[in-house]
This record gives sequence, structure tokens and C-alpha cells, in this order.
Amino acid sequence: MTSPSESAPSDPWGTPPPYLPPDGPAAPDVPPAGSPSPGSTTSGPVIVQIGEIGVTSSVVHTPAGDIPLAGSTWQVGDYWHSEQKIPTWAIVAAIVGFCVLTVFSLLFLLVKVTVPQGTVQVTVTNGTRQYVARIPVTDQSQVTYINQQVNYVRSLASL
Repeated sequence: MTSPSESAPSDPWGTPPPYLPPDGPAAPDVPPAGSPSPGSTTSGPVIVQIGEIGVTSSVVHTPAGDIPLAGSTWQVGDYWHSEQKIPTWAIVAAIVGFCVLTVFSLLFLLVKVTVPQGTVQVTVTNGTRQYVARIPVTDQSQVTYINQQVNYVRSLASL
């Protein structure tokens, strides 16, 4: 039995109580997103963007941290695989044709299209620091463009 002095359990489906910040020191002020953090040096605008790697005139920005551009080495490798699929138009033709010519419409399902897919792996290394970016590609022209970007960054790194 419960006595009147005990508090009743709160309703789990009721409205939640208002949020009250925890007692203690206030959170430190966070600078706006566009301003540099104290103690950091700005290295200028991003010249080349290769996947998630951003290259400025002196620094390579990666999600894992910054790497100095001077003396960095760059490697590129492309990896391809092909996949065979039934095109959408063949599936639609088989379904529509099934009402007219049952057996012959199923021949549309024998049509296959080869779809090339791949990734380009860009590796930047400077001393003990290394970062690998894997960029998905579907066309050889994308691979050529990434190779051109890396060659440009290589020329910047050698200056």
C-alpha cells in the first residue's frame, strides 16, 4: 500500500518537464562558424577540392587533420568492376508485353547492360602523416579529371 506521503509515479506518456540547464559554470562561448579558432592560422582559400581533401596554398585539409603541402607526396589508383543489370525499359516491356504475347515478352528479360563502377583512391603522405580518400566514379572522364587535379597539387607541393 502506498501512503499519502509518498509521491505518485509520473505519467510516462504525459508532457515532459521543461529542460533546465545543469547547475555549474556556463558553457564557453563558441565563435561563429566562419571565424577562425583562436591560435590557428588561416592558410587561405581552398584551391583544389579532391573528394573530402581540400588543398590551400600551404596546407592540405583532411577530415583527420591538416597536413603540410610542402614536401607531400600524392598517389592515385583507380579500381574498376563491372556489373550486369537488366535495364528498366526491358522490365517494363516484359510486363506490358506479358498481356499480349506471354512467351515472347519474357525474352526482354534476357537483355543485359554492363554498368562500370569504380573508385579512385587518392593518398597524400607527408612524413608520418597519411590520408586516403576514396572517391566513387562511374566514367573514365571522372578518373581523368581527378588525375589532373592531383597532378596540379603535385606541382604545388614541389614549389
